[in-house]
Amino acid sequence: MTFFKAENISIDFGGIRAVNNVSFEVDKGTIFTIVGPNGAGKTTIFNIISRIYNLTEGRITFEEQDITRLPAHRVVQLGIARTFQNIELFDHATVLHNLLIGRHIHCRSPFFADLLFLPSVKRMELAHRRKVEDVIDFLDLQHYRDQLIQNLPYGVRKIVELGRALCAEPKLLLLDEPASGLNVDETEDMSFWIDDIKKLLGITVIMVEHNMNLVSQVSDHVLAINYGEALADGSPREVQQNPDVIKAYLGEDKDAG
Repeated sequence: MTFFKAENISIDFGGIRAVNNVSFEVDKGTIFTIVGPNGAGKTTIFNIISRIYNLTEGRITFEEQDITRLPAHRVVQLGIARTFQNIELFDHATVLHNLLIGRHIHCRSPFFADLLFLPSVKRMELAHRRKVEDVIDFLDLQHYRDQLIQNLPYGVRKIVELGRALCAEPKLLLLDEPASGLNVDETEDMSFWIDDIKKLLGITVIMVEHNMNLVSQVSDHVLAINYGEALADGSPREVQQNPDVIKAYLGEDKDAG
């Protein structure tokens, strides 16, 4: 069974084709990374998968189910969660409350049961709290648990953003530039978290990333794109050594030939 598959996906914005006929498959239990220069269409692909954008052409399947036209909340319910390149946290809420927001997709008690705070609702809330506390322990966020997001350093905010996605208990996690804005030590820590998410939690990861050291450390398979089209795919080493990829990142040598 194919875990995740994008088939010939394309999207147009105002007559401009931002992603053109891109196809790829992701095996369960792997880390699949999409790389490319700025403006190549990487985050656009994420927005297509998470149903922020509608495809112009193509098809996306997840665990053999067609999700091409599903609403965004249904995609999350099926087990796809994501982070964002620009951190999307509530600055005036605590780490704990931001992580609890990640549990909202699992909150399905009737309105009046919530209103009256019936025992069943209380039990469910306690279960959600336990799940969040597990994520706090996993990401070593105990020290920051009750602190406001606005008081935290940027690197910690990135971990909280990751934690909120994990609180949704995804089968597939989309990581959009997880190392963006991080220093060398923080990037190294992020690589450990991503590797542990795969190995310890059994979550499949699709990642968009510029930092090629991080890509090489954690990725099982890499797809390089440029101007919305696939350039190369294979192992991190194969993609990094591909002449078309080198040209896309560094440009052509005008003195060559």
